[in-house]
Amino acid sequence: MNNKILLLLAGILLCLPLYAQYRFSFHKDGKFKIAQFTDIHWAPQSANCSITASTIESVLQAEQPDIAILTGDVVTDSPALEGWKSIIQIFEKAQMPFAVLMGNHDAENMSKDSIYLLLSASPYFVGDRGPVDIKGYGNSIIPIYDSQKQSTISSLLYCFDSNDYPENKNYGHYDWIHFNQIDWYRRKSQAYTAQNNGKPLPALAFFHIATPEFNHLIGRKTTWGRCNEGGTGAPKLNSGMFTSFIECQDIMGVFVGHDHDNDFIGQEYGIALAYGRVTGDDAYGDFKRGGRIIELHEGTHSFDTWITTPDGKEFTYYYPSGITSIEEEEGDYLPARKVQSPKQGVAYTYYEGEFEKTAEVLKGKKVKTGVMKNFDITQAPAEDYFGYEFRTLIRIPEKGIYNFYTYSDDGTKLYIDGKEIVDNDGSHNAQRAEGKVALEEGFHELRLVYLESYMGQELEVGISGRNILETPIPDDMLYLGK
Repeated sequence: MNNKILLLLAGILLCLPLYAQYRFSFHKDGKFKIAQFTDIHWAPQSANCSITASTIESVLQAEQPDIAILTGDVVTDSPALEGWKSIIQIFEKAQMPFAVLMGNHDAENMSKDSIYLLLSASPYFVGDRGPVDIKGYGNSIIPIYDSQKQSTISSLLYCFDSNDYPENKNYGHYDWIHFNQIDWYRRKSQAYTAQNNGKPLPALAFFHIATPEFNHLIGRKTTWGRCNEGGTGAPKLNSGMFTSFIECQDIMGVFVGHDHDNDFIGQEYGIALAYGRVTGDDAYGDFKRGGRIIELHEGTHSFDTWITTPDGKEFTYYYPSGITSIEEEEGDYLPARKVQSPKQGVAYTYYEGEFEKTAEVLKGKKVKTGVMKNFDITQAPAEDYFGYEFRTLIRIPEKGIYNFYTYSDDGTKLYIDGKEIVDNDGSHNAQRAEGKVALEEGFHELRLVYLESYMGQELEVGISGRNILETPIPDDMLYLGK
């Protein structure tokens, strides 16, 4: 090979993006940290750019994340080229790997092609322009490898372009993630699942504009944070992105921006839906500027997330339990009771009668009593019109907030230490209800009343905690004792 060819190859290599050098892995402690910055709204001629830059630098310094992900509306004024160079410089100066997704305003002053061409020249850019045969730019996947097995992927970060505005304004003001993007995701997800012996890899999704499902979280008791927008800027049309997340079973959380005065987080069908914190000082909104931090836990479908600003760290939300540090700090913890000679089991009293409410069960005809391993209605002598009162002690492994649920047909009520926690009362088809309680480590009294009215019987009693993934309460947590 002559010198001219060598020089040519060297030149080509220097022109190629260097993000391939970043091979993200979980740390030895099993953690991996992401900083989400959203709606930077960099206006190159604004004096506020220095404040925005200081906010980003403060969050990076405080949190020391492994990667930063910018979820859209990054540079929103001209001269855009100067703006993008300034954004890149912030992360290069911090030596921070970063990925960029498009918002609805980014292409108004510079084409997406030009943006990603510029980004790809930075040695710290770890995203991608994305496949050319699907809608949008920046659709890409960032793998996170196992802390011990360097050839094994442990988790995935999916990046999507939520696009900007539909061609037909009759379809609403904002665009959506399109079918060919969804198909791309499904094919990639299924391939990763197949490579992982049929088990979906824990994954997160990042994009700019919320899906319509974010609207479902507003006003729920289990939603944390604020919705000062009074709603969301989600598209009017639902393309089914969230449904594919449900079906592929890998996405644990979805992180978006766009609505500057929203920073809430909650869960819809077991998937966390979260807003980042608006970052740019020139963006509208009253929130203290900052970023959202997500800390993944290796080998589990779990993560912790919080917002950090130059003023410090706000509350932490633990997925999948939905418990927050606010509840842990402010919880009125019920004390454990002393138990002598505990033995595994659940005591029950079986009643018969036409019940409409659980309060009526104990007034019915008492038929028999006994002990079983768990909450079980399958041995009831009657097919309809009966009830149970279950009494047991549940052994709580550590002090914390615990979520209990019942899924029942018909009604149930669950009490811990005499306090009503779950109200799923009445005559109804199978449905779920849940409630939280703060418990000290040790044994606590659990009482459950169940009624069966007419047609169909079902009962499942479950628990979750910060360190307990949601599960039907196992036998080895249930005891009888004095």
